[in-house]
Amino acid sequence: MGHSPATLRAAAVVQAAEAIVVLAATVLAGIDTAAGRSYQVGSGIALTLIGAACVAGLALVAAGLARARRWSRTPALLTQLFFGIVGIYLLQGQRFDWGVLLVVLAVAGFAALLAPPSLRALAGQEQTRPEPGQPKRPTGSKQKGQPQPPARSQPPGQPKQAGQAARSKRGGQERANRRRSARPGAE
Repeated sequence: MGHSPATLRAAAVVQAAEAIVVLAATVLAGIDTAAGRSYQVGSGIALTLIGAACVAGLALVAAGLARARRWSRTPALLTQLFFGIVGIYLLQGQRFDWGVLLVVLAVAGFAALLAPPSLRALAGQEQTRPEPGQPKRPTGSKQKGQPQPPARSQPPGQPKQAGQAARSKRGGQERANRRRSARPGAE
């Protein structure tokens, strides 16, 4: 997956911005801990370390989004959900400066991640349309992973020959056996 769509790159930028916001909050928590304004020194240190680990994780997810890695979709969506919830909580607590920023980032992140080009890229589906300037494939050529219709040796409506009828019956039995064996408990 070499090329990621613009919407996915936008989602990566939003994810990186969220990492910067968490970094800013982590630095502020570290400063408060060092100045003795933390409830307890141990909890202030732990909060600072957890914040630093979160920044590293968010940056890793942003890099995964930029490279259209499938694994980055779920953590990115969860990040947007978390930022939205925390942003709403901050707005309810009259912290409009941080709250508005977090809600705007969450909405932008969700929009970029849920855009159809981003969903296709993160699902591993490649574009079927050729890039401008490249020749189109002939319709009769086989493409990897694409089912091909069965070849017909006779025009439709003609009676089957004896050999074809036997092959058709045998094929139907094989399909039925495969369906039976696919069910749980079938032998």
